[in-house]
Amino acid sequence: MIAASTPTHRRDAKLLVVGPDGKLSHIARTNFPALLRPGDVVIANDAATLPASLFGSHLPTGAKIEVRLAGRESLDPHAVRYFSAVVFGGGDFHTPTEHRPNPPELRSGDALQLGPIHATVVRLLDHPRLVFLRFEGSTNEIWQGLARHGRPIQYAYIPTPLGLWDAWTPIAGPPVAFEPPSASFILNWNTLDSITRRKVQFGTITHAAGISSTGDPSLDARLPFNEPYRIPEAAVNLVQDARTHGRRVIAVGTTVVRALEHAAGADGELRSGEGIATQKIRLETNLRVVDAILTGTHEPGSSHYELLRAFVNDETLDFIDRELKEHRYLTHEFGDSIFVEKIASGQTATNREVMVPVTSGNNATTGNSSSGPETFLPSHSYMPHVT
Repeated sequence: MIAASTPTHRRDAKLLVVGPDGKLSHIARTNFPALLRPGDVVIANDAATLPASLFGSHLPTGAKIEVRLAGRESLDPHAVRYFSAVVFGGGDFHTPTEHRPNPPELRSGDALQLGPIHATVVRLLDHPRLVFLRFEGSTNEIWQGLARHGRPIQYAYIPTPLGLWDAWTPIAGPPVAFEPPSASFILNWNTLDSITRRKVQFGTITHAAGISSTGDPSLDARLPFNEPYRIPEAAVNLVQDARTHGRRVIAVGTTVVRALEHAAGADGELRSGEGIATQKIRLETNLRVVDAILTGTHEPGSSHYELLRAFVNDETLDFIDRELKEHRYLTHEFGDSIFVEKIASGQTATNREVMVPVTSGNNATTGNSSSGPETFLPSHSYMPHVT
């Protein structure tokens, strides 16, 4: 697939829809609300993105390093002294992550100078790039240092420096994510208005979305790292009401799936409060809360892609991959999207529906008329389920 190379939330973004019968169709992403039915519940992640990339020096050797914050034990804004982090040697985002050099040999007690922030390596976490850090100073000093010196984590497929505002979704709230919960980029005010007009319930959780790549295959295999989350009572009530009345619970992003399924516990009953998502969601996972997911496009082998195997079988995923490539979908955080409902047992996507070209002016989301690039709506397939 093609990497989206500009931090733009595009009106011409595409959405691949996978229904519970395995039928696939392509629509404009602005038409996402038309897929929803009265009584459905949509849950999104309202986490804002931290400036989690910090450049500085490894004081014992004087070597230049980049530290990418990757994990924490709590969402408490006062709990910012300790982080797990991935450390690189010299260079910056212009070099692909997999080509970045390792840092100088790191040892417990090593001092790091990261702009105005002093940090200490508490211990290594079984990999030359992965460490547990302690920031020195007061809570206010640490937050000020992050704000003044930190930058959003960035990868080489975006050639120009990101501003922190580029990494914040329209519903961004507490600054706790290490990378954007990018599925929520779709949720502008027009989209939210269209959702509520369809008598669809909308709620949020807060989940510290983690990093998507470390540049090292053995370390990438550990992803996603443990991630703290907070689920408010209001979101629990919405989910319970939907389940009581046989309505769908739709997660906006993989982080929402991970948080809701972890908070459900062994008995499947969703609970409010804080927790740390420690599980990997994959083929053998029995989803007990979430019925469908709106997410970005992901490459095979990534943890995000593995999560989709809990929704559809491998034959369907293979067919999805071919469709995404044929229709030149863009991937990564500023790319296009897919909507996947849990596929019925025994169903496999084997064909797609006929595509009818329309312009984005025929916008089922807002009803507004505007010029725009050609997009596609299906002539039938999943759309008859829409009310």
